[in-house]
Formats: sequence, structure tokens, C-alpha cells
Amino acid sequence: MLELRNIAKSFANGTEVVHALKDISLSIRQNEFVAFMGSSGSGKSTLMNILGCLDTPNNGQYFLDNKDVATMDDDTLSGIRNKHIGFIFQTFHLLPKLDAIENVKLPLRYSNISEEDANQRAHDLLDKVGLGHRKTHKPFEMSGGQRQRVAIARALINQPTVVLADEPTGNLDSKTSLEIMTLLTELHQQGQTIVMVTHEDDIATYAQRVITMRDGQVLTDSQLEVKKA
Repeated sequence: MLELRNIAKSFANGTEVVHALKDISLSIRQNEFVAFMGSSGSGKSTLMNILGCLDTPNNGQYFLDNKDVATMDDDTLSGIRNKHIGFIFQTFHLLPKLDAIENVKLPLRYSNISEEDANQRAHDLLDKVGLGHRKTHKPFEMSGGQRQRVAIARALINQPTVVLADEPTGNLDSKTSLEIMTLLTELHQQGQTIVMVTHEDDIATYAQRVITMRDGQVLTDSQLEVKKA
């Protein structure tokens, strides 16, 4: 489903050239739950941006659902992101003036789905993530965990090929983090492919595969026993 071949990424930092990724090759299969770990500067965030079609490599090939997206232009990449990728961010990225339903529907703004179908899909997803009672509430009326659940529903609204979760529990307390990871585990068990970046060892154990990065390279790639929701 996701395949990286000899991916390299560098950028200028003043007079210095930073080699963020160095000849990365790996594959992620459908319905895998993969966690990337590594210290600051390891390259995991740069790699996540490439996987999410938010950035392009200097060299190498990236196949997403059998499409080579590494050399696509920005407009084409935008279409690929909207169709194939759902994003979950540490800081939720919800619009404060919109209620939960409207926030979840946002990725459908440029689709051909009717308003009626978009509303139904958003309602169903908020029920799925346990927020059936909060559909008309705005972000400031919700807890951090509830806001992240809205963000997860939004990530699923386009029925994406893969969900990319960037530190999904980074702003949450331990109890709420457990609830969110249990929800992601349930989604994985229902067939969703999930790729997550985290710096927390206990959060990474929810994945079935943990890839550790250092200095722009893959250091270890380990299979874990999947936790049950």
C-alpha cells in the first residue's frame, strides 16, 4: 500500500545542508498499525510529511496505493491527500467557530458528496467515536479527549487509504491517552491502516510494528504483539 524506495530529503539551514532522510526504503501493508519513533532530528517528522504528501523527497520513489506520488505537483498532491489520507494532529486543528458536525465534514468540502450524505456520514462517525451526545458542541465546549475524537472522525470522513497520526496523545493526560489509543486500536481491528509518530514507549506498544529512526535512517524495525481493544 505504501512503499518508499531510496527516499532522500535534504534542506538548507543557513550555510549548512541538513540531510533529514538518507536512502529510506520500506513498505507498509494494508491494515498495518505502524509507529515511528525517534528523538528530535531523527527524521520521523520529515518522513511523516512525505508519507502524507505534505512534502516531496529530493530523490527516490514513493508509491501510495500503487501511484508514484514522489514527483507529483502540488495540485495533484492535494487531490491525493484529500482522497487517500486522513490526518490526526497533536493539537487537533479544529476550527473554533464550527461545531463537531461541521468540523468533521470539512474534508468533504471539495468532494462531490451531497450535503445530505455528508451530514449522515459525519453523524455516523461521531457516533462511532463515542460523541453522539456532542455533535452540536464547539471545540471550546469539549475536553481534550473529545476534541481528539472529533479529529479522528474528521480523519475518517473521506474513507482514507491510510490514517496518519502525529503524536495523537501528545496533549492528553494518561487516562485520556488510553481512551484514544483504545479507539485507534478498534479502528485498526476494523481494517484501517494507521501510521503513527510518537515519542512515548507505552503509546508505541499499541502498534503491531515499531520503526525506530536515528539521523535520517531506520535503526530498527520490529514486530509487536497487537493489543486488543
